[in-house]
Amino acid sequence: MRAHPAGPLHGSITPPTAAGAPPAELGVLDPHVWPRSATRVDGELHLAGRAVTDLVRAHGTPLFVLDEADFRGRAADFATAFADPELGADVHYASKAFLCGQVARWIAEDGLHLDACSGNELALALAAGFPAERIALHGNNKSLVELQLAVDSGIGHVVLDSFDEIDRLAPLAAARVAAGGDPVSVLIRATVGIEAHTHEFIATAHEDQKFGFSLATGDALTAAVRVIREPALHLAGLHSHIGSQIFDTAGFEAAAHRVVGLLGQIHQATGELLGELNLGGGFGIAYLADDDPVSPTDVATRLRTVVAAECAALGLPVPRLAVEPGRAIAGPGTVTLYEIGTIKPVRLGAGGGPGTPAVRNYVSVDGGMSDNIRTALYDADYTCVLANRVSDAPPALCRVVGKHCESGDVLVRDLWLPSDVAPGDLLAVAATGAYCWSMASNYNYLLKPPVVAVRDGVATEIVRRQTLSDVFALDAVLADAPAPSPAPDQPAPEHAAGARS
Repeated sequence: MRAHPAGPLHGSITPPTAAGAPPAELGVLDPHVWPRSATRVDGELHLAGRAVTDLVRAHGTPLFVLDEADFRGRAADFATAFADPELGADVHYASKAFLCGQVARWIAEDGLHLDACSGNELALALAAGFPAERIALHGNNKSLVELQLAVDSGIGHVVLDSFDEIDRLAPLAAARVAAGGDPVSVLIRATVGIEAHTHEFIATAHEDQKFGFSLATGDALTAAVRVIREPALHLAGLHSHIGSQIFDTAGFEAAAHRVVGLLGQIHQATGELLGELNLGGGFGIAYLADDDPVSPTDVATRLRTVVAAECAALGLPVPRLAVEPGRAIAGPGTVTLYEIGTIKPVRLGAGGGPGTPAVRNYVSVDGGMSDNIRTALYDADYTCVLANRVSDAPPALCRVVGKHCESGDVLVRDLWLPSDVAPGDLLAVAATGAYCWSMASNYNYLLKPPVVAVRDGVATEIVRRQTLSDVFALDAVLADAPAPSPAPDQPAPEHAAGARS
């Protein structure tokens, strides 16, 4: 564990070497990490046919740039991989990764299902016109209001997470049935006891955590039997989820083995044959060149094989499969653009051994942990490049940091950038489409950046930049106050960034 998030300058700790040796060429766009459309034209980064300096002049920084074809192409990859002409299969977009009205409409148009993890995510999807019957509602603490919205809207499934939730949902479902409606379709979320190889905070299937009904204690079977005995509830199947940013299929295969075993227990106890098995999401993406995520085709093939074998061993029919990719669809196709404001060389001390730089440049940008909390929260790794130009200057060890009043406000912990990067240059951080904008905050009263979708060179703002007036509107004292300078409601028409391009 790091002794201090800002660095090693205390306790005689040897400077880290996480950046490795300088690459042979700086600014290379690894196709495993960057959007499918990313390229350099005359040295400048282009995304989906549009120069980043053009985007910044029009929309300012920080700026999320989403490659629409990349996003929709990855969604199609999952839909194709899991298509099953005999049994059918459902791909649910895990909307917590990134959701807005336009994304909900893309997912709807492309035929996928959608997961909502709160009543407000559900409300957004419904407001965008997403078909209710293709929505599932998750969450470990669904309120009566959220459950009522789900029941009234006629969503496809409520994923039950606790006995308290069964108590809350059953009378709402009974009222719908009494009024002539159908029983509410539900899944039981089973905690399968799999230790996923991921960060502790995003591992969700081990026993000591807040989600689901435990298989080990028998709670999952008890919950299933109880739901089956509720006439206003229809137990459609089972659900499991083992974590996020997982690079191999072994955990998913082990989870499938255990959940199919629960299908067998339910059949033995009640005679019911459940028709659906949702094995969750958590499929990893490449944030760095060395990351090696599993393809949708490999995941689909291995899961089908395991489920079929387990069902055959128990004499059960093979259920309809479902999965829930979120990061794997939204993550790789979005890049965050920042303007460099300050560069501060910091001496690392005399230690560190041969080849270890004596200085690290702290490169400060105009965003930070308010638009990407993942580095501080999860030790997430990112890479970035100088975006508005290329440089043949020698490499310099850098740490890209934000402008917040936190020493842990780090975006990219260790990397090599050209030694001539300067204030006004643009940096592009790759693979920021998942859990960056959706976890954004107003810490230090910074404003949430816009999201611009680009396709074939045409840029469309799908989430506008938050303004100080938006924030003031929530303040009981300042609601009617004008937003003073130097915090304009909109970026200047010609933004300073990219002037060197």
